[in-house]
Amino acid sequence: MTDLPARRLLLVHAHPDDESINNGATMAKYAAEGARVTLVTCTLGEEGEVIPPHLAHLAPDRDDALGPYRVGELAEAMKELGVTDHRFLGGPGRYRDSGMMGVEQNERPGAFWSADVDEAAAHLVAVVREVRPQVLVTYDPNGGYGHPDHIQAHRVGMRAVDLAADPGFRPDLGASWEIDKVYWNRVPRAVIVEGFARLRRDLAEPGRLPFERAADVTDVPGVVDDHVVTTEIDGTGFAAAKAAAMRAHATQIEVAEPYFVLSNELAQPLFTTEYYELVRGGREGGSRESDLFEGISGRSFEEVQNGTGL
Repeated sequence: MTDLPARRLLLVHAHPDDESINNGATMAKYAAEGARVTLVTCTLGEEGEVIPPHLAHLAPDRDDALGPYRVGELAEAMKELGVTDHRFLGGPGRYRDSGMMGVEQNERPGAFWSADVDEAAAHLVAVVREVRPQVLVTYDPNGGYGHPDHIQAHRVGMRAVDLAADPGFRPDLGASWEIDKVYWNRVPRAVIVEGFARLRRDLAEPGRLPFERAADVTDVPGVVDDHVVTTEIDGTGFAAAKAAAMRAHATQIEVAEPYFVLSNELAQPLFTTEYYELVRGGREGGSRESDLFEGISGRSFEEVQNGTGL
């Protein structure tokens, strides 16, 4: 811990690839600036659909080997973003991808959706108390779009914020730590509407894109009215890193900048300015922040070590 940097960012995501799609530019930017960026992924994404035909055998209804393969994809994505601290919640494979809402996989033994929230949160508390982040990023209560693992990641993330700050909770996991600011992933409606308008114009030009159809605004997680967004991070300087990280998740994503498709083959914009809603912590003034650490002064190593300076 003696080399703990002044700025520390923790992101909590449900599956491999979620981090690159939602926060890839943000992660690359802060990592390049010397912040400690820690990613915790809650499942291996075992239930994902597989895009490349030559990897179709990995699917859960065939070899059921997609999870371990996606561990490798995530490692490659982290290299592209310059992130060196990545963990799986409770260790790789502790919680399994639950599939989409309402399917039988939701109740499978070990499914993340059916996990006890406090038990899962304790694994995250251990990370929080070790890394001592000032900022945490995760999903909104609906998980952005209603996926059970995203909803559960929100619940576990928010619960861990409270438990990590409680000196009476599991002192064996380390000294208590209070996170200064908590953000949820967001996309302003005006931005996504403009992005899809541009996409449809490009699709109308024969041969311009390898994709044929566009998704819809309702297919994009976390879309909110513009006034809800409190923070925007300009990651245009890290556009190539974000695109490369998304390409690393080749079982799940095809990229043709500035667009991408998932397994549904419906194109959507790839954003390099990323947006957030501050839900815990203070914000100065009414304008949007341009820095997740705005208003936070780095705590000294002694304060971090002793759990003081909150």
